[in-house]
Amino acid sequence: MRIVSIVGARPEFVQVAVLSGELRRQHEEILIHTGQHYDTGMSDRFFEELGIPAPDVNLGIAPQGASAQTGAMLKGLASAIAPLDADLVIVRGDTTSTLAGAIVAKQLLLPLAHVEAGMRSYDRTMPEEINRIVADHLADVQLVTDEAARERLAVEGVTEGVYVCGDVMYDLFLRARERSAGALPPALRAAVAEPYVLLTLHRAENTDDRKRLGAIVAAFRESPVRVIFPVHPRTRARIAEFHIELPPAILATEPLGYLEVVALECGARTIFTDSGGVQREAYFAAVPCVTLRDTTEWTNTVAAGWNRLAGADTQAIAAFLRSAPGPAREHPPLFGDGNAARRIVAALETEHTGLIVAGSRATRMARDHAAASEG
Repeated sequence: MRIVSIVGARPEFVQVAVLSGELRRQHEEILIHTGQHYDTGMSDRFFEELGIPAPDVNLGIAPQGASAQTGAMLKGLASAIAPLDADLVIVRGDTTSTLAGAIVAKQLLLPLAHVEAGMRSYDRTMPEEINRIVADHLADVQLVTDEAARERLAVEGVTEGVYVCGDVMYDLFLRARERSAGALPPALRAAVAEPYVLLTLHRAENTDDRKRLGAIVAAFRESPVRVIFPVHPRTRARIAEFHIELPPAILATEPLGYLEVVALECGARTIFTDSGGVQREAYFAAVPCVTLRDTTEWTNTVAAGWNRLAGADTQAIAAFLRSAPGPAREHPPLFGDGNAARRIVAALETEHTGLIVAGSRATRMARDHAAASEG
């Protein structure tokens, strides 16, 4: 098969690092990077560090408002994909790139597979929730991490083409954990010699809201331990714009590479984050997580006792700083066994997917024939 893979943000880069290798054993993959994460530390470095194949197309969509960015992606992706004679388009997760890729695939009458399908926070004020719902209901093949995701799709009437594969992010985490030990630069090695917590913060609901961002930062004023804070470019800009002063306990760094983040995650006492990917990585590392959101799509980690929701509640966050949330003793394998990429490729090679591909080609032939007749 000729497969178009669309990526644009950190979690998608991480997935590609594992899945592309499996796909390219037997199939042709064309990798399109929308440019959604435009900062070198958020994009180029991940490609280099994780050995991700260089994108065949980089749209370089400039940062802008969500609607404008989506529109630019729709136009760029349509122009890039239309001439490729692709058999299948793959989108991942819940980013703006996911939404645009899903819409363009179906506008071009191409089969669509959604990796990490079936996740729900049930909070439609989150752009990511809208993105994942649209992608799920447009996709022909749903590649889900666990049975709970399959059940959520079934409730919404999506029962065909659903495959439980595990999480490719866990595949990569297992490989990276050993390599990450020596990844930290000297300055950070000194900082992690004592107990510390890790903080990541990037979602618009937190960073673009002066009150929420201030409340979260305020929670760390009296932190009893060092707080290591790799600062997302958008978050850094808002901290400056809102004149928010970081407390002395926070060690702010530039964005870090994947191996550096894994090293910090594995050594942290607690992880505070609003990232869906980091919530999972905290679970992979068996480190308690405090989610700085009011809802989460990764409810399985909450149910297992390893994740707590604190939102932007200063007092709740500060309480978790003083006493890390106590996880259950059990650490069930929520995200598979490290072979998700193989299962995804196997799912894409099934007879069901083959019929979709054949149907898509027939549709395109009919469309081209109609266009020729009109001409």
